[in-house]
Amino acid sequence: MTDFVEVVSGLRFPEGPIAMDDGSIILVEIERGTLSRVSADGEVSVVAELGGGPNGAAIGPDGAVYVCNNGGFAWHEQDGLLIPGDKPDDYSGGRIERVDLETGKVDVLYTECDGNPLNGPNDIVFDKQGGFWFTDLGKNYGRVTDRGALFYAKPDGSSITQQAFPLNTPNGVGLSPDESRVYFADTVSGRVWYLDIESPGVARSPDGPIAANLLMTAPGLQYFDSLALDADGNVCVATIFNGGVTSISPDGETVTHTPLPDLLVTNICFGGADLKTAYITLSGTGKLVKMEWPTAGLPLNFLNK
Repeated sequence: MTDFVEVVSGLRFPEGPIAMDDGSIILVEIERGTLSRVSADGEVSVVAELGGGPNGAAIGPDGAVYVCNNGGFAWHEQDGLLIPGDKPDDYSGGRIERVDLETGKVDVLYTECDGNPLNGPNDIVFDKQGGFWFTDLGKNYGRVTDRGALFYAKPDGSSITQQAFPLNTPNGVGLSPDESRVYFADTVSGRVWYLDIESPGVARSPDGPIAANLLMTAPGLQYFDSLALDADGNVCVATIFNGGVTSISPDGETVTHTPLPDLLVTNICFGGADLKTAYITLSGTGKLVKMEWPTAGLPLNFLNK
């Protein structure tokens, strides 16, 4: 098993980690409904009470945290793991939220696009222009599934556009180092897709009936969750069932897997002075761990400066 250090345990399905300059990690606790901060010595404090299902998170150009809120899940405990399910009875609607880190004030920026409600916003990444790409995984309830999509929006609440639809369970999202591609993971199929970017916030539709271009398909039973890019352009995607992180080269030809002891590994971010410390959320068991990574992470806009 991979060598790692446990930073903290007892979290309620952690996701969306952000490695801050002071050594702390900001993350969400989806089941708890909070944006939380884990100090360098492992102390947990609540930054904001968000309710619903806070999911992906990212620092924007104004220093605030922007959160994809999926509106909540029904939760199950099985074999010592906390597991998300379908839309709950108290589902509060999908939305994009802005959190002021100084005050904890929460503002809702978007709840719909072109009259269609956001169902389960999941992951988010800012481009160098200051706009953000985000996925909406959709929502399951009973025999029905609301299909997912990829969006681009501005952080002042003035513009949101749908860039790809329909998508099946789109989850993690990230940009190539030159920002010519936007990558996203498809959870249930265990695939990573990409779209070429024509201009800031505009994706080029591929030829044919499929809404995106295929980068890689995982063999066997593997779900893909959130992702991050390293400095070489490899897509590092958190992997469920085959718990760990799967790294995929930009041409999709080279694939490596780093195993970790949780069936529900959900996210990775990079921190430390050289961005070679990987912080990884083991959500089923409620842990945040860290380990040395062989390649430096890709610096994020508005954070790793």
